[in-house]
Amino acid sequence: MAIEGLKLLTKIEEVERYSHVAVQQFPKSEKYALALQIRETLSEIIHITIRCAKRYYKKTTLQDLDIEIEYLRTLIRKSYALKYINCHKYEVWSFQVNEIGKITGGWLKSVT
Repeated sequence: MAIEGLKLLTKIEEVERYSHVAVQQFPKSEKYALALQIRETLSEIIHITIRCAKRYYKKTTLQDLDIEIEYLRTLIRKSYALKYINCHKYEVWSFQVNEIGKITGGWLKSVT
């Protein structure tokens, strides 16, 4: 596995742990809708990261990863807009996802 992939995977696992706690506080009606989408997106991000670290040609896989990260950002913004998370959780969560985005962007630049 590439060094970038390992560092990125560690950051994603941190976000996943934080997300697990954050989505538990969602209203019961949203635990099977928005919370499920967030968990599935994080799972897909992990799968794509591992796939990317194992592939020789990484560009398209990294672009797919970038798309999933942007989708996760959208879901987090939606959670905040619907007041399922407070301002502090939104800031922490967004900061963590932005770190993942920066690492992915750097990895994508090094590949192209």
